[in-house]
Amino acid sequence: MRWLSILILALTLTLGGCATNRSATYLVETNGPYQLDTGDVVRVTVYGDAELSKSYRVGDEGAIAFPLVGAVAVRGSTTQDAGKRLARALANGYMRNPDVAVEIEQYRPFYIQGEIKTAGQFPYVPGMSVRAAISTAGGFTETADRNRAVVYRQQDNQMVKGNVELDFPIYPGDTVVVSERWF
Repeated sequence: MRWLSILILALTLTLGGCATNRSATYLVETNGPYQLDTGDVVRVTVYGDAELSKSYRVGDEGAIAFPLVGAVAVRGSTTQDAGKRLARALANGYMRNPDVAVEIEQYRPFYIQGEIKTAGQFPYVPGMSVRAAISTAGGFTETADRNRAVVYRQQDNQMVKGNVELDFPIYPGDTVVVSERWF
């Protein structure tokens, strides 16, 4: 009888280890307004000045090279904040009461690698999920883990990662890694 209770206890512990807990705890943040960064292309509209109103790329230093005023730092800013910064720079001796609007024309790309058919960088589309990113990259390989992926994201000057499910939202600049499944 004693052996039977030991066997039942061993089976219970072994099977208990097979259970999975799929709680949604992620290290990468999923909320907050979009923040500009290197590689984004923004459309700047300066009302009343058609020559200044055009598209600008956020450079490697996180700034827009803007005529008359030079480099204006916008990394980490929302489009609304970037418009205010440009208006302040123009008001500093170049224009009286400038009215500036900034909108995103093209997001920086996202990156995907691992067990997918075509690794690389791809254009970001607003509202994209890990599942959509995998589809953009040609789908899974035969050995891919089809239930989860790892997302790497820059947050507050630090690269963080999170094990996520396929409906997790991705942002421009994210790197998605699809792992191999273990049989």
